Amino acid sequence: MDLHLQGKTALITGGSKGIGKAIAVRLAQEGCHLHLAARNAEDLEKVAVELRGKYPVSVFVHPLDLSDSDNAVALVEACAAVDILVNNAGAIAAGSIEDIDEATWRGGWDLKVYGFVNLAREMYRAMKARGHGVILNVIGIAGGEVTEFNYIAGTTGNAGLAAFTRAMGGGSPADNIRVLGINPGMTATERLVNLMRQNAVNKGLDPDDWRQLTTTMPFGRLAESEEVADLCAFLVSDRAAYISGTVVTIDGGLSARGHLFS
Repeated sequence: MDLHLQGKTALITGGSKGIGKAIAVRLAQEGCHLHLAARNAEDLEKVAVELRGKYPVSVFVHPLDLSDSDNAVALVEACAAVDILVNNAGAIAAGSIEDIDEATWRGGWDLKVYGFVNLAREMYRAMKARGHGVILNVIGIAGGEVTEFNYIAGTTGNAGLAAFTRAMGGGSPADNIRVLGINPGMTATERLVNLMRQNAVNKGLDPDDWRQLTTTMPFGRLAESEEVADLCAFLVSDRAAYISGTVVTIDGGLSARGHLFS
């Protein structure tokens, strides 16, 4: 299926690793030019070199800390002509209400919650002026689908982002802009696999046997980043031109169980 992404330009935050990198690869395969933003310049440049070597697309990197709202403004000024924004940067610490102090709570929200909001707000203005655009928020099933006592800061932040996405996407078609989101479940990113390897050691297993801990997951495994990226590529494409104000879950049915960590 031709997604009609050839020659379009996308900005992907958190684009140096994990789901963000997988989205970058998938869009590059479709002929989409890229702007990649993340904190680590070296990691960004590695991805850019890889993509430029494999695909006939332009790749620009922006090493920025998007927890600083001034950087969101600067980033949009640097690439205001993009057709697609993928908000993907940020991870919020796990823990209960007793575990997460104010500094930790604010730190996680500054990057993921306010980072998404600030960048979406700035990019929306630019897209409205041009008369078109797509904003896709990569949120998460904790908060986006189910609530978790032991991930309370993330659950609360993600729930807000899901509401933010639906609210924006309900009115944005008037400006010929689509705003939508996805809720990935447990996905085999480098970060999560490292955690699984440590959990395997804690349970007396060899770290390479971490997949033994996924037997109760849907289909007996974690999701692959590429599976999430395939969904993203479809949703930001013209093939999904009538989808806005929607958050799509990709978790193998995990959230339908009603719990994630307990």
